[in-house]
Amino acid sequence: MKRPVGFTLVEVAVAMVIVGLLMSSVVYTLAAHIDQRDKEETRQRLDRARELILAFAVANGRLPCPARYKDAANHSAGAEVRDSVTGRCTGSGVDDYYGGTLSNGYTGGLLPAATIGFQNVDASGFAVDAWQNRIRYAVAKQRASGTCAITPPAGTILYTHAANLKTYGLSCQPDDLIVCKSSTGISASACGGAANQVNSQSLIVAIVFSTGKNATSTGGSGADEAANLNGAGDADPVFVSHEEAPSSASGGEFDDQFTWIPVGELYGSLVAAGILP
Repeated sequence: MKRPVGFTLVEVAVAMVIVGLLMSSVVYTLAAHIDQRDKEETRQRLDRARELILAFAVANGRLPCPARYKDAANHSAGAEVRDSVTGRCTGSGVDDYYGGTLSNGYTGGLLPAATIGFQNVDASGFAVDAWQNRIRYAVAKQRASGTCAITPPAGTILYTHAANLKTYGLSCQPDDLIVCKSSTGISASACGGAANQVNSQSLIVAIVFSTGKNATSTGGSGADEAANLNGAGDADPVFVSHEEAPSSASGGEFDDQFTWIPVGELYGSLVAAGILP
């Protein structure tokens, strides 16, 4: 009798296993490619935001204030929230320089996309990264004592007030925004030692950052990422930035991306544009 032509169950099973392995490899490679693409796109958006902030400063003689959001009916539509007289980053009596959850229920510290002309926005007008998470922004409020050639009166707002920046700036340095290497040992005003400090204090005037892909999955529950969102308006100007890390790392999962503007670059741009001195 002639043997039937075909495959045995064992042969079919082996073939299916091989196909499954190949498909898994393709899916994994594709997912990794998409992740890398989104990271690069987010980096480009952060760099673009940084450039637009500097362009805004040249056009207006000051830095913009953050935008804020509460719900669909209560938000700034991606515009900065600022008192035009004092230059304070304040609205409804609540200051917002460093972000976080504000006392009136708003989320502060959002990039003011409408104010600076940033194009990648969500339906409410807020700047977003490649994962559609809102991009964060912090701006310096305080100046370092003894750094200004002409000492401003106490409480003078400098970096978000064009006239004050022109009168007192150039030699004045900020004294609040600071970036640390990890959340270990940090406080609401310091990294806990120079070894844990990325930048020199009295150097940064603005920070722009993305909360990364995990903001829509795990929520970025690690200690290092939590340090970037634990402020309340003007309560915590200390941030953490380092290379991407898994959940097993000492500071927990980390995929936030950062960029910032040194005070020297701000002054250099304003001098080159004839705004200062």
